[in-house]
Amino acid sequence: MTENAWTRWPSREALGPEGITRPRRLLAWAVRLLVLAMLLWGAFSHRHVGIWGALAAAAGVLVAGLVAWAFFRTTYEHRLVPSLALMGVLLGIAVASQATGFGVPALVIFCGCGISALERLPLVAAGPVAAVALASYSAFDTDVWLTTAVTVAGMALAGYVLRLDAEARGNAQRLLAQERAARAAEAESAALSERARIAREIHDVLAHSLSAQLVHLEAARLLIENGADRERILERVVAARGMARDGLAETRQALSALRGELTPLEDFLTELVSGADNAEVTVTGERRPLPAEASQAVRRVAQEALTNVRKHAQGAKVYLRLDYREHEVTLDVRDSGGRPGELTGSGDGYGLLGMRERAELLGGSLDAGPDEEGFMVTLKVPV
Repeated sequence: MTENAWTRWPSREALGPEGITRPRRLLAWAVRLLVLAMLLWGAFSHRHVGIWGALAAAAGVLVAGLVAWAFFRTTYEHRLVPSLALMGVLLGIAVASQATGFGVPALVIFCGCGISALERLPLVAAGPVAAVALASYSAFDTDVWLTTAVTVAGMALAGYVLRLDAEARGNAQRLLAQERAARAAEAESAALSERARIAREIHDVLAHSLSAQLVHLEAARLLIENGADRERILERVVAARGMARDGLAETRQALSALRGELTPLEDFLTELVSGADNAEVTVTGERRPLPAEASQAVRRVAQEALTNVRKHAQGAKVYLRLDYREHEVTLDVRDSGGRPGELTGSGDGYGLLGMRERAELLGGSLDAGPDEEGFMVTLKVPV
């Protein structure tokens, strides 16, 4: 046993009432009532006790009870000197009881002091106190020496077993508190993660929709400045209105996705290119439902890639290929190359970066760069 174990107090969880079951509480109170009954019986069983002797005995029992309660409080607060002083008072009361003829209360107090010291004090202090208390019990006990020796050993063992039991209960209480704290931290982390996911979804929807509207509105402004005819300007405005309508639909779809209500991924991609004559969707592999995060990543990358095609390769043929593999899903978006749009330099340039960050958050990857004819975006997401 290390030096720290000799000088360490039992934890407050071990010395406190927390974690004690109802049957054990009832047993503890039964033991206390039994001790009190023995003290009172020992005090009033002598025939020579008069009225003043009875009052003195009652006062002694009351003082012993108050001192014992104070000892329990000071040990709970880990105050060594007051605890030893109170233990000395209890031993003094026991000696006084023995000297005045109240042998039974004295023996009960000696036993209680020995057991309580081993249970509640640091071992470096509990050993001497228990030794004094149990030696006093042995000195005043009238049984044969073998019975007394067995009783003293049993009480010492009982005190140490109570100490071990209390420390085990205290460790269980600390582990329970740590588990509750870990669960609270896990719940908070899950809430923060969900907030981040919601923020990411809203950002992606708005970034895609507003950037597409910006393309058409800025084109309309340039047409107005260049004196273009009304039909061309109106075409851009109508396209911006359509993008706003699509953005509203995407926002509703994102909210449905957050509720777990997603349309099949193949249907989404088909609908995404339904208004374009130069886009083609191919699906390979065994189709199956994907986790919400993976499905959303594929949808957002497809949207962003098509937006980039509209910006930088107008008139290009676009090929979308969705491949279901055993442990991942792959999306390829390729274009055949086209003329730069009127707003090739517009936008903040964070589209590809945002797509790559989304993929990496899921443990996947995103590659983007020039292809043989145009530009290629490849997303891989583990599922």
